[in-house]
Amino acid sequence: MVDPDRGLSLTIARVVQRLQGSSLHSQLERQARVSLHKPEIKLESLKEDIKDFLKTSGWEKKLQNAVYSELNVFPSPCHPAAPPEHIKEPLAYMRKAQGSWEKRILKSLNSMCTELNIPLAQKRPANEQKELLNKWNEMGTDEPDLSLFRPVYAPKDFLEVLMNLRNPNYENGEQPSFRNHLGLIQVPLKVKDIPELKEDFSELGLNIGQLGIDDSAQVPPEFFENEHVRVGQKVLAEQDSAAAQQYVRQGCPTALRADLWALILNISNQPEDILYYEQLKSNVIQHNLLVDSLIYKDVKLTASNDDYYFVFEDYLYQVLLCFSRDTSVLEHFTYSSATPPKSYIQGKLGMEEYAVFYPPNGVIPFHGFSMYVAPLCFLYHEPSKLYQIFREMYVRFFFRLHSISSHPSGIVSLCLLFETLLQTHLPQLFYHLREIGAQPLRISFKWMVRAFSGYLATDQLLLLWDRILGYNSLEILAVLAAAVFAFRAVNLMEVTSLAAAEAVLADLSTLKVMPLLQIFLFATVT
Repeated sequence: MVDPDRGLSLTIARVVQRLQGSSLHSQLERQARVSLHKPEIKLESLKEDIKDFLKTSGWEKKLQNAVYSELNVFPSPCHPAAPPEHIKEPLAYMRKAQGSWEKRILKSLNSMCTELNIPLAQKRPANEQKELLNKWNEMGTDEPDLSLFRPVYAPKDFLEVLMNLRNPNYENGEQPSFRNHLGLIQVPLKVKDIPELKEDFSELGLNIGQLGIDDSAQVPPEFFENEHVRVGQKVLAEQDSAAAQQYVRQGCPTALRADLWALILNISNQPEDILYYEQLKSNVIQHNLLVDSLIYKDVKLTASNDDYYFVFEDYLYQVLLCFSRDTSVLEHFTYSSATPPKSYIQGKLGMEEYAVFYPPNGVIPFHGFSMYVAPLCFLYHEPSKLYQIFREMYVRFFFRLHSISSHPSGIVSLCLLFETLLQTHLPQLFYHLREIGAQPLRISFKWMVRAFSGYLATDQLLLLWDRILGYNSLEILAVLAAAVFAFRAVNLMEVTSLAAAEAVLADLSTLKVMPLLQIFLFATVT
């Protein structure tokens, strides 16, 4: 462990180092120079006067938001002697499992490449570049033949891998597995119980006003909503990321959600951000990647068939194709258990100086990946801003849903939390489903991997994602999954097969998220 003072100084040093290379740093320098020409800046009190100027002109707030964003994204500093892989993932067996999983994905991608005789990347002919540029805003009308392409993997393939995870330090003898856990996940990670979750999610309490609750005994909903909108407008006027994050724990008013999320994620869509997006677009126009076909296929299989999201098909292509070219996404691998795949220039296999990351962002899309973007299309209609919001959501949250790690918001911990909550608080239901071969996780896993996108009605999904941003945690996904089972418990107790259980839980589009969460967390006897 790092002692608190040492940890604080390491954190400060890291934040300063990262901000020094940012556009904000150069903007602050420029503003400080401009201020020197102002009459109120005196030579004898130069430092204090410039500080006051930056404060009154709003630049201090921008710096605070940037620091807050860094603290939210990057993990706490490890001991200085800890090797880099410990920052990525402290448990060796998790790192090994993630490495094996990545090899499987690459094998699948390479075999598809060989079977179809398609290169991983190639420059588009000039006429094809011109054609793509002309139809950039209507790519959904294109109908390429994708019949030979298949998703590299689907959530159920990933679940099989997680089910086989074992800690080699635990004996596989006759002793029952840790804490008599009867679920599919058999690794000993610490997950929270209901009292701890109640404390963490205290703002969801029964006596606290919430958007997404139609009736409250404490506060009439229309009075709470009016007051909540007023406070939200004040938070936006103050432009304070930390205040916005606290505010959205009680839900976002629809009219303010886009601006509040952007404030929390520290996205301002500056001219340089728009230019960067245009550069990514240019990269898409110039080069064709094999993963482009995987993206097309995924959108066609998922969002295009969704009643809520089919209208956003063009946006999804634009965002995901640009995302695959964005090398800034590689930075998240410093705190992710995953490692970006490498490819070699033809004829130079194994020679590191000829290695490149493939795809350029290091992320191979899987079946359902486009559903991480689809709900955001309701909030943002400017492609460059939509892109930035999605990228920030991905590097903060979504990457954890498809990589093997011991992080509390990682998919392994979420699965274990879900199974533990069910086994502890609905033991009869859990045992019944297990006995008929309908392990609950086989049903709920796809919900959690997609963060419920495509399963809940969009208004309810956005209320859920408000809380993910507000608590900077994905644990609420596992709590909601358990709450759904609790809500349908009576029907589930009558089923006799996995297919029947899946039928009971096939349609979540009528569910109201906030009442389910409140009842499960705060009306459950512990």
